[in-house]
Amino acid sequence: MFRVIFMIVTFALACECLLWPTRSTTTTTEKLTTDSSTQPKPSASTTQNGHGSFNKYFIYTRTNPRFPVELNLDVQESIDTLSKDNRTIVIAHGYEGSAITSLNPTVKDAALQSEDFNVIVLDWSVYAGQSYTNAVNSVPDVGRALGKLINELVTREIVSLSRLHLIGFDLGAHVMAFAGRELNGNVARITGLNPSGSQWGTNSQRLTFNDALYVEVIHTDGIGPLANGIGDAVGHADFYPNGGTGQPGCFLNHRCSHNRSWELMAATFTNNHLVANRCGSWYQVTMNLCRGYQMWMGNSELVKQGSGMFRVNTKRTYPF
Repeated sequence: MFRVIFMIVTFALACECLLWPTRSTTTTTEKLTTDSSTQPKPSASTTQNGHGSFNKYFIYTRTNPRFPVELNLDVQESIDTLSKDNRTIVIAHGYEGSAITSLNPTVKDAALQSEDFNVIVLDWSVYAGQSYTNAVNSVPDVGRALGKLINELVTREIVSLSRLHLIGFDLGAHVMAFAGRELNGNVARITGLNPSGSQWGTNSQRLTFNDALYVEVIHTDGIGPLANGIGDAVGHADFYPNGGTGQPGCFLNHRCSHNRSWELMAATFTNNHLVANRCGSWYQVTMNLCRGYQMWMGNSELVKQGSGMFRVNTKRTYPF
């Protein structure tokens, strides 16, 4: 019996290694959208935005849900795309991502379906497309550049920090942390979608609860040596769908579980149906024994009551 169990475990681990390459490979961590014809095309020849970075910013609203306007502080027509009456969401992709990976249209479309937001998509693909180590080293400057841009929008009374929600996936979660630290005040909310774990597990500069008035983290692939994300609780509220690993329908595919974080986030914009229970310990998280008070995961609320670790069980397919 012991030999049979040993063989099963060995086979599972071997399959896991085959299914998910390490960060040193060139495999993308974000799926490409099937319709990229309406998305901006980033390139290494992009012009600087005035903050010492090759960041690019694309604005979407219900008026222009498919064709973005590139944000340029020197062009009034560009700035006028942003409505002072709308709340604002900024989305940052992760390693090897860009404005055309499906994270952005998926979350953007869900947000606009729920409310007429100003949605700003940050494209930092010039850096995110390099080696993983180079991408990690670029995170502080990318985040600070975003923070400086937001400061200028606040100064011009176009955006209010109290009505601003920063959403970052993978390395983008840490980008939002640096953006939050650069601001002349506290941003209302940061949501970290399975924040990158490699080179960040013990990094004191990673996303923390100090980076916004409310920091929410959704952990979908944060356990095990091949996991992409951080398993530690780092926000005010840390949600562990299905225990924070091995998402339904993903089997041993870490990329699938990693991406599930933004898929769940998008689903909560339009449905707001994923209700989690507070957990008293990590043991309760992993063993599905959380019976504490309830809290809604994701959605667009800027202020939430509650803190700690939470577990919610989801289904295999949208809306989960």
